[in-house]
Amino acid sequence: MDNQELTPMQKARRKYEEKNKEERKQANAQFSTFIPRQMYNDINEFIGKHKVSKVQLIYTGFMALKEQYEPRNKK
Repeated sequence: MDNQELTPMQKARRKYEEKNKEERKQANAQFSTFIPRQMYNDINEFIGKHKVSKVQLIYTGFMALKEQYEPRNKK
């Protein structure tokens, strides 16, 4: 495999990525997990049909579980 010279855009992106790598790691995270393929397909079909992002799905699910496990104090 021949090593091709990087384009100016590629050089700029790599420089940017290297410079901001630690800051991005501090600001963002991901869940590395596996789910059964059928469940994955069902979720993707649902969010595609309803135009929901995966981030919105996770956030909404989190808020629902939080509400379930940490009910508000009723006075």
